[in-house]
Amino acid sequence: MMLETLFSWSKKKEVESGQPVIRFGRYSDNNKPIGKVEKWNEAEAQFKEKNFYQSIATFFDYLADDEADNVTHVQTGNSGTFSFYQGSKIIRGFYNDKTLNAEVALAEMPVPSVPVMRRLLEMNFSLYYTRYAINGNKLCMMFDSDIETANPSKLYYGLKELATKADKQDDLLVQDFTSLLPVDTDHITQIPDTEKEVKFAFLQKWIKETLDLIETVDADKFSGGIAYMLLALAYRIDFLVLPEGKLLLNIERIVDIYFRKDDRPVSEKNQEMVEEFMKLQARTKEEVFPHLFRSRYTFSIVMPQAHKTIADAIYNANQNIAWYKENKHYEIAALISEYGIAYCQYSYSLPRPVTEFFQLFMMINYPDFFQALGYSNAYYDKEKKTFDQEAILKAIEEIQANWNPKYPELKMRTEKLKFDNMMSFNQSFTGEVEFLNLETRS
Repeated sequence: MMLETLFSWSKKKEVESGQPVIRFGRYSDNNKPIGKVEKWNEAEAQFKEKNFYQSIATFFDYLADDEADNVTHVQTGNSGTFSFYQGSKIIRGFYNDKTLNAEVALAEMPVPSVPVMRRLLEMNFSLYYTRYAINGNKLCMMFDSDIETANPSKLYYGLKELATKADKQDDLLVQDFTSLLPVDTDHITQIPDTEKEVKFAFLQKWIKETLDLIETVDADKFSGGIAYMLLALAYRIDFLVLPEGKLLLNIERIVDIYFRKDDRPVSEKNQEMVEEFMKLQARTKEEVFPHLFRSRYTFSIVMPQAHKTIADAIYNANQNIAWYKENKHYEIAALISEYGIAYCQYSYSLPRPVTEFFQLFMMINYPDFFQALGYSNAYYDKEKKTFDQEAILKAIEEIQANWNPKYPELKMRTEKLKFDNMMSFNQSFTGEVEFLNLETRS
């Protein structure tokens, strides 16, 4: 579930807290309550008993995120209609006594284009459940199934492929082919210009600070540290600025430069990432603002992982701090710790308490950003370089208390946190996230 404010169990609580209602982070469907999980098991049992229409109704009940208001389903006898959101797209469908069909519009094509149709034909080969198609003057994606084979797993993975591919491809197609026009985007909710101004300003600020820091060290000798800094920057923008559309594609492409499997040295990849960040820095408000908006989601674009995978990523990053710490490159060391946990937030569908700990981590590291957005919590004073330990410990306790019903053993060892400086805090805080017990209540 996308975070709106820290410790937000409901929008009512957020409003009552006096804090802004602002979303951070990518959507995760890895946090369904126990009741929703039981709906999945119920839908599978109904399908096995050949109660196909009841199984479909229960499946959409499972899929619906009540807080996000992302799914609509209406059933009448052996037929029904449904729709759900995925970023900039709305997927609509229906079913009857024979088939279930779903469709999503990608773009409008006023004039037939051979290059566009060739692109769609080539992309069809990478799909498992769905297909690209043309419906009138619109480019679409479609999914269908016989009712008697529409089990919950097929519906989940088929509709997920349809939704996630469509949400990405609509922007790519409109970007790559100027003859195409955006379509079906009226549901997008704009954010206030004041919020856009803050996000734009800090997008510029963080890029400048990172590139300036990189200029102070040797590009070859510090290639590993530079890579950490650039990736941490990309993940920070992804989580806090929450870019959509082309802006999100730019961030994903920067990350891909580093992780692309080729034989280039790290220093060369770093230089390419720097160049891409400089292009991003050159963007005007008019170019950035259209890609800052609110979206509703139904599927996460990344997969859940065992906590050991998260722990290993954090451990490996923190292990690489030692040299920078010994040589007094404390700022770089702090960013390496940020990279470890931010990589997990970007790459995996995390349990929500881990994401809430990550947001607290970011509020401590970047208090000026949150204060500019209207948050009153000042966990760290940048001028005095002091931590509000009492407020931080209280925030940790709230996260643990809120999630105790689902994760009864969730307990951060706060006595091990170090408040000497930001580097020590980051290393100790992420180290304690590494050792969290996320066993669910049986």
